[in-house]
Amino acid sequence: QVQLVESGGGLVQAGGSLRLSCAASGRTFSSVGWYCQAPGKEREFVAAIDWRGITEYYADSVKGRFTIFRDNAKNTVYLQMNSLKPEDTAIYYCNADSFGKENYWGQGTQVTVSS
Repeated sequence: QVQLVESGGGLVQAGGSLRLSCAASGRTFSSVGWYCQAPGKEREFVAAIDWRGITEYYADSVKGRFTIFRDNAKNTVYLQMNSLKPEDTAIYYCNADSFGKENYWGQGTQVTVSS
């Protein structure tokens, strides 16, 4: 059974930091990433990393502020979010892809950045 368990969301002031975690289990995944969805908006890509940790991908809006990395011993992918802005406020979802054959979503974790 595939499980993606997210944690680490919360309320932070602008300029602050949060670290999101996604513990992935039940399948070998080719890549794991994060998406966010703000109220009234489409879900959009934030960052992703291949499971070997060789290649990282970022949305332009988070480059230089967010870092994605993984701990294979814990089967966990992290999203370190620094210099947070109010416009980063959204529900953040973990996404795992299994070599293009299957795709999975976590339950989401709320990130709120106050001005």
